[in-house]
Amino acid sequence: MKNLVIVESPHKSSTIEKYLGRDYKVVASVGHIRDLATSGKFGLGVDVENDFKPNYIPIKGKKKLITALIKDVKNSDKIYLATDPDREGEAISWHLKEALDINDKDYERIVFNEITKNVVLDSFNNARKIDMDLVKSQETRRILDRIIGFRLSKLMQSKTGGKSAGRVQSAVLKLIVDREREIENFVEEEYYTIEADFNDFKAELDKYNGKKVEIKSLVEADNILNKLSKSFNIESCKTQEKTKASKPVFKTSTLQQAAVNKLGFPSSKTMSIAQKLYEGIDLKSETVGLITYMRTDSERVSPVFINETFEFIKNNYGQDYVGVVKKTKKKETDQDAHEGIRPTSIKRTPESIKSFLSNDEYKLYSLIYYRALASLMANAKTNATTLILENNGYNFKATGSVVTFDGYLKVFSSYEDTKDVVLPNFANYESKVLVASKIDKIQHFTKPLPRYTESSLIKEMEELGIGRPSTYANTLKTLKDRSYVTLIEKKFHPTEIGIKTTDKLQEYFSSIINVEYTAKMEDDLDLIAESKENNVKVLKDFYNEFEPLVEDAFTNMEKAEAEKTGEVCPNCGSDLVIRNGRYGKFVACSNYPECKYIKKEEKIVENLAKCPKCDGNIIERKTRRGKAFYGCSNYPKCDYASWYKPTGEICPNCKDLLVEKKKEIVCNSCDYKKEN
Repeated sequence: MKNLVIVESPHKSSTIEKYLGRDYKVVASVGHIRDLATSGKFGLGVDVENDFKPNYIPIKGKKKLITALIKDVKNSDKIYLATDPDREGEAISWHLKEALDINDKDYERIVFNEITKNVVLDSFNNARKIDMDLVKSQETRRILDRIIGFRLSKLMQSKTGGKSAGRVQSAVLKLIVDREREIENFVEEEYYTIEADFNDFKAELDKYNGKKVEIKSLVEADNILNKLSKSFNIESCKTQEKTKASKPVFKTSTLQQAAVNKLGFPSSKTMSIAQKLYEGIDLKSETVGLITYMRTDSERVSPVFINETFEFIKNNYGQDYVGVVKKTKKKETDQDAHEGIRPTSIKRTPESIKSFLSNDEYKLYSLIYYRALASLMANAKTNATTLILENNGYNFKATGSVVTFDGYLKVFSSYEDTKDVVLPNFANYESKVLVASKIDKIQHFTKPLPRYTESSLIKEMEELGIGRPSTYANTLKTLKDRSYVTLIEKKFHPTEIGIKTTDKLQEYFSSIINVEYTAKMEDDLDLIAESKENNVKVLKDFYNEFEPLVEDAFTNMEKAEAEKTGEVCPNCGSDLVIRNGRYGKFVACSNYPECKYIKKEEKIVENLAKCPKCDGNIIERKTRRGKAFYGCSNYPKCDYASWYKPTGEICPNCKDLLVEKKKEIVCNSCDYKKEN
């Protein structure tokens, strides 16, 4: 054997080996092969007194794999490190080089953004050495996360009953808690709108004598109604052509948001499926990666893909549907090392490979494929009509829009709301008077900002610069797994322990656990990657500020007392208290660890239905404020939840549960309504 290629994934290795032939052996490291030890000061695995020198050890269970890799290295003339094309992948390549004792002259680093034969083979023509600036950036991130995670988690466990804290995790939890408090403190205000119904369309009161109308009371609404007649003069009716452009290809954050909104996929599920599509699918005649690398801040696409797609559009839809290359805006925080997320070939339509994909793989590939195709298609065109009606000085407005050229909507309309809103033809409108069938006042109340969904929270994280797209899914999963939040109707609600943990962190660490500090730290990591900042200085500056705060908190933070139940332990006579466990609250002896008594759950919970997401049962539960909701008995492993009581029936459209809502039986997810 002369050439050894080391990748991360076994699935990827089998795909690539087919491309390279007999002179190459392709093996997988199965991710990282070593990590920081848990020895030394505070168990950090970092020598904080010696420029934060890390102590790396093999990851548990990887020694046998490392031995096999060392043997492969010794039997090879040339080693190619082909881990993922991002900072994490660069760090893994460096760890491989160090742990396997590979000499500088014996290895090359190769990267590819898609796993297709031509691209993989071409990567060998652009081989380089490991970029140590990228490695230092990733290593600094790991050390920061270890210091904050270990020190704060231990503090939270000893003082609050919380399970963990972290650099990004705790900042995101604060966003959720802050939003909850905004909602709790919100005072709604009444307001009214007035609407004229003309049977085939409606118009809403907009202005009075040229000024915007705001109606804040019933008295004001009635006063206006008393001044109106049912006859309206057509003041103007204007129609103008408008264009609607498609969006660029996906990047990690926008893919996760779209998959939540359009497919109902949690971000963790989206990234798992995307990983499979990237690594390679067996299409019988070939094994090929279907999409480009799915962890990216970029929205660029290669000239080769652009030209191929323009030709595809022309041949399949006509020259009129060929668009232009979009200029994408790049923020300073974007890591623009490679392309956006797109299919590796526009000719590989979702329909042509559907039989080789699971249902979820097909849905996600279709979303990625048609977004990329639409991004290079012509704008859609609409005729937008605005009708202004006058009634005793009051102006009412109605709008309509009709698609005159579908453009990119030809392929993307199923993912966008593009319904025509048709107004009647008002030719020669100057001489016309319209008579309303009725004029109504409609009462409204202002609403607070909504609770975060996965989609809106990911968008907020990206806009605020908290974390990186590759970490979004794992951050949200951690918050759910730690029982700091729960998802009800697909919205994040902080739990009691989540709020308590946030409050304690803010009491002692408000200068560090906040959006601005977390975003600045990301900027520092970017500067390290660009060789514009010293990694040791960044670590020292952080640690010198952070550690005194930790010491103060360990000394002065009051330990939260467990809530007493009013009962005594049958074994030792101590008070029984409510504790937080991995699977929720339980009653146990306050004299733990001397007494390990745990009270068996006596409450019988009615099983209302089988959970549609797992093998659990739907049971009635309560929020921290005592409001009833319905969730899975396997929480937190399963996060299914609903405000509405399930009937036990299954929706025939989407297979979610049917629930009782406003005296109707409806689906918890889609628009299905059961007929009486």
